[in-house]
Amino acid sequence: MDTEGADKHSGSTAANEQTDIEQKEHRLPTDFPRGLRVLVVDDDPLCLKITEQMLKRCNYEVCTCATAAKALEQLRDKSHDFDLVLSDVYMPDMDGFKLLEAIGLELDLPVIMMSSNGEHTTVMRGVTHGACDFLIKPVRIEELRNIWQHVIRRSRNHTAAQLREVESEEGGTEGDGDSNRKRKELCRDGSMTGERDDDGGS
Repeated sequence: MDTEGADKHSGSTAANEQTDIEQKEHRLPTDFPRGLRVLVVDDDPLCLKITEQMLKRCNYEVCTCATAAKALEQLRDKSHDFDLVLSDVYMPDMDGFKLLEAIGLELDLPVIMMSSNGEHTTVMRGVTHGACDFLIKPVRIEELRNIWQHVIRRSRNHTAAQLREVESEEGGTEGDGDSNRKRKELCRDGSMTGERDDDGGS
């Protein structure tokens, strides 16, 4: 009996650890939005440099790419190293819309498009393809200071989806101890996110 109980405890502990690891992927650092990890993609070296400097002034961590193909390769290799992608629309190797589509299909990152073309059709094309925002060049630092909000929304969406999954697993019956624990942890993470939202907006 003792051996059987130990095996059950070991299995439960392993499952709990796996759940914690999965949840931590979507938790935000305590000093957020400081340290927001942004990948900037633009074939114009001057615009790329100026955008990088402005983002660093916002206390964000910045990585730059001059081509969409290189950016996609880097994202595929190290997707967990970035919180958000900021991409130009018109680039010679692959336009920003194709990059946006690829990220939407393969990865789970918010993407903000930017372009000097502010025509309604261009902006709407970006939004309908999944962009969470569209910035008109020249981009202002005030706009870049607020891009962290899209990461907050994505984090909240993850929490809501995980809560629905827990409730679905319970099958409409009273949840066991493990399900209740997961729900409490998810709700705690969501409330912490809300506190950061208020702090960041002040």
